[in-house]
Amino acid sequence: MGINDLDYLTVALPKGKLFSPSADLLAQAGLSADGLEESSRKLVLVNEQAKVKFIISKTADVPTYVEYGAADIGVIGKDVLEESGQEVYELLDLGFGQCHLMMAVPEGERRQHLEDYAHTRVATKFPRIAERFFSEHGMQMEYIKLNGSIELGPIVGLSESIVDIVETGTTLRENHLVEIVRIMDATARLISNRVSFQMKFERIHRLVEDLQEILKKGK
Repeated sequence: MGINDLDYLTVALPKGKLFSPSADLLAQAGLSADGLEESSRKLVLVNEQAKVKFIISKTADVPTYVEYGAADIGVIGKDVLEESGQEVYELLDLGFGQCHLMMAVPEGERRQHLEDYAHTRVATKFPRIAERFFSEHGMQMEYIKLNGSIELGPIVGLSESIVDIVETGTTLRENHLVEIVRIMDATARLISNRVSFQMKFERIHRLVEDLQEILKKGK
């Protein structure tokens, strides 16, 4: 699979909210396969006619599959891509899956300046991005990596703040948390393995151009 299969283009798609819009967009560009659904029991689906393979992956693993060449290209949120630190090419902003990464604290714990939170504990799924952000502001923090409900951190006294993804802000409000600072905006991105990009340049480049046309018409 991947780089070794020069006849095929292998695509890693993330489970979750990005799956359907990714699959729909790629189908418009001629990349599809029978049974390509998030609920599929098959984790690899092949369209022999179109010479395309799909890997259905856990979101956080997409950049890894692409970096190591198990997949030639993939779709992933900018937030997950930045946190992964994987060595891949970012080819295109696909525009969907809009959200932003922010810092939030309990409603009664607001402090006047961002720097006033220095040397406190922050719960997050994104310690790499958080550390880079706070370091840029000259702040040392203690990072507590969580994989589940980040909002629990301050509620149970595990941390003073959280760094997490927000789409609507409803979960924050329900848990009496307030956003203090916006760290970065994130949308879905098309990424490519570096070697695949060279060896399958024509096909990947054509796909990027087709997707750009589709996105332009969509606007």
